[in-house]
Amino acid sequence: MESTKSTPPEHAKKERVAAPSLARLRQMTETVLQGGGEKAIAAQKGKNKFTARERIAYLFDEGSFQETGLLVGTRCTDFGLKEKNPPSDGVVTGFGTINGREACAFAQDFTVLGGTLGHAHAMKICKIMDLAYANRVPVIGLLDSGGARIQEGVESLDGCAEVFHRNVKCSGVIPQISVILGPCAGASVYSPALTDLIFMVEGISQMFVTGPDVVKAATGEDVTFDQLGGCAAHATKSGVCHFVAASEQDCFRQVRELLSFLPQNRWEKPPRVANPDPVSRGIPLLEKMCEMDPRKPYRIHHIIWQIADEHKFFEVHAGFAKNIVVGFLRMGGEAVGVVANNPAHFAGALDINSADKAARFIRLLNAFNIPIVTLTDVPGYWPGVAQEHGGIIRHGAKLLFAYSEATVPKIAVVIRKAYGGAYIAMSSKRMGSDFNFSSPSAEIAVMGPAGAIEILYKRELAAAKTGEEKAALRAKLTADYKERFASPYQTAAMGSIDEVIEPILLRTKIIRALRLLRDKRIPGTHESRGNIPL
Repeated sequence: MESTKSTPPEHAKKERVAAPSLARLRQMTETVLQGGGEKAIAAQKGKNKFTARERIAYLFDEGSFQETGLLVGTRCTDFGLKEKNPPSDGVVTGFGTINGREACAFAQDFTVLGGTLGHAHAMKICKIMDLAYANRVPVIGLLDSGGARIQEGVESLDGCAEVFHRNVKCSGVIPQISVILGPCAGASVYSPALTDLIFMVEGISQMFVTGPDVVKAATGEDVTFDQLGGCAAHATKSGVCHFVAASEQDCFRQVRELLSFLPQNRWEKPPRVANPDPVSRGIPLLEKMCEMDPRKPYRIHHIIWQIADEHKFFEVHAGFAKNIVVGFLRMGGEAVGVVANNPAHFAGALDINSADKAARFIRLLNAFNIPIVTLTDVPGYWPGVAQEHGGIIRHGAKLLFAYSEATVPKIAVVIRKAYGGAYIAMSSKRMGSDFNFSSPSAEIAVMGPAGAIEILYKRELAAAKTGEEKAALRAKLTADYKERFASPYQTAAMGSIDEVIEPILLRTKIIRALRLLRDKRIPGTHESRGNIPL
């Protein structure tokens, strides 16, 4: 039988010659894609850093990124900038998908003029931010820059201001994530500071307003780049950094995981995932933990892992203010934010840094429709002159404000104790919490029973003749006070606790409550809620 396959004509076999206009486009594109050139790229690689476009490739789904503004150039003619014609003006911008969901991004290119921010550079960033804002998708900034471009003078500073203005405009409307992948200096540091969450990478990331040389000249202090503004400084001391990664690849993996907990914008809810972990799974370990001496320390993570789907917890701000723990988990397949006192540090007491940390996280959750689960095990506020003079009253008020303001579903559980003003601050019923649970052994009171009887029965204790008599009286009075004034049943009788539950049922109780509250709406409260840095 004769074949029906046709043979292509001879002219089709020859290689197609590109039209002059197409050849020119390809040549220009190829030149721009080389960034700062082989030497600059080799220097970047020598610092164990990826190029801007390699970073984009790691962050976005394969083949999904579409670059915008590729051929944008500087308008500045001074200091030979026009002749240098910095490719893409030192920043890559565009959009694509991450985990199958649309996102916008910009990546500063350190191989081009040190990634410095000039006018055209800033306008490219502003344009991609405007695109993200108008289309209600997250925007991610990959920062690797020496700061404002000196050669462009005030125009570069105006460019920074344009970016800052958009950061504030987008705040609480779309998620904004900053990834520091090199230096981030001078005025430029305030853009990531205005975003929701900041990542840094060990060994390559630094953030500072003034560099080591300026510090040395101004104060006489000798300090390295890492000591001044590296990961350790910002993750544990300043609290500027929320996540630290061991490598760039690990960092992009974390960014992708973080985005899986966030909605695209303030009008949506986070994506729900299939949940293989039974809702009715009991927590036998919690029975033992709730019965522990209230003064004995333990890591609250052990409880968080137990209540989370598949025991997975994505912690935020892990190195800062460790007396409070915040982060994301899933319960019954739904994204949830947790705020929990951590008795392993400062006995779980609230202080200036922990109040700021929790309040900012609560406002982030409220902005993006993520329910809040609060695990309370708090002895009070951390005492001391430094705390009072540092403004614990002012900072503690931020936590009260954040919880009261939040209109998302709020569920709180008293694990072992909740004393004084700290009980109120940790999402108590009268602060607008939807459901408040307690373990049967919890102590809820103005202060701990041991301290309370020293004040209430000072004369009786002083009148005791022997040490044994005093110890016996103290034990009796403590037990009596606990039963009458610190019992969860007494709090439940007043309606401040909705249910005293068996600890083994904690996961089930929370998930059931979350399902009821899934469509919670309070009329007049869904206006734009900016996430101001606290």
